[in-house]
Amino acid sequence: MRPEKADVINVLSVDVEEYYHATVFQEGTRGQARGAFVSRVEESMDRVLALLADADVRATCFVLGEVAAAHPALVRKIAGEGHEVACHGQRHELVSRQSPAEFRADVREAKELLEDITGAAVRGYRAPTFSIGSEQVWAYDILLQEGFRYDSSVYPIVHDRYGDPNAPRFPYEAWRNGPEALMEFPIGTARVLGLNLPIGGGGYFRLLPLAVTRFGIRRVNARDRRPVMFYFHPWELDPEQPRPRMPWRHHYRHYVGMRREEAKLSRLLRDVRFGTAQDALGLRGRAGSR
Repeated sequence: MRPEKADVINVLSVDVEEYYHATVFQEGTRGQARGAFVSRVEESMDRVLALLADADVRATCFVLGEVAAAHPALVRKIAGEGHEVACHGQRHELVSRQSPAEFRADVREAKELLEDITGAAVRGYRAPTFSIGSEQVWAYDILLQEGFRYDSSVYPIVHDRYGDPNAPRFPYEAWRNGPEALMEFPIGTARVLGLNLPIGGGGYFRLLPLAVTRFGIRRVNARDRRPVMFYFHPWELDPEQPRPRMPWRHHYRHYVGMRREEAKLSRLLRDVRFGTAQDALGLRGRAGSR
């Protein structure tokens, strides 16, 4: 008998980008022109949307502006199936490599594009590769000024590319300007033996057994009574994507576990309760039409 799901609503999020937007892919191919690679995001997202429909789950989709510009019908399809459309920036540039003025222009362009396509306000943002660190806190003020109400760019773990193990593990107020506040919704972790263990998806989900992630989410829901932010990319469900030559460590990080990803996700969606970030943060009533 399948165990009952917890009352806590966890968040299922999808970073809607091409496989060649991934930072590890770009580094592994030494910045080879993106135009050299064929687009596969529509096929990948069709697979994701079918998976979500089968499980009757609504997700938050952080859509990259470049993807939205090239595939506006896909964005409308995501919104039309009841999923939240949020912002992943315009060109998948790390925030740590942008000036405040460049960052503002990037998120403004992407947000306006997504809102023009869907006709609805975009409230959430996620930085490419979780690139809002302690030296980029200025980004929170810009996000709030540009009309965002929450961010999800912090991963409270030790990692060689991103992460802050000392950051709060659950949603918190990251910035306030008068009556308006920007909430931060960190990627999910479980606290075990004084360490934050990554249970929030991505490469860790592809690498680790399903039981580890499922147990970790249930533990947080039961013990902390708090939601877990889980994420994945559509290209992680696409094992047939191109495999250009790259250093082994980049190849391993990008492709490990892809052939098992869809089956693992399907099982997780049936065993754990998921919804959108707006649902978890109570923003649904304030995030409709502009």
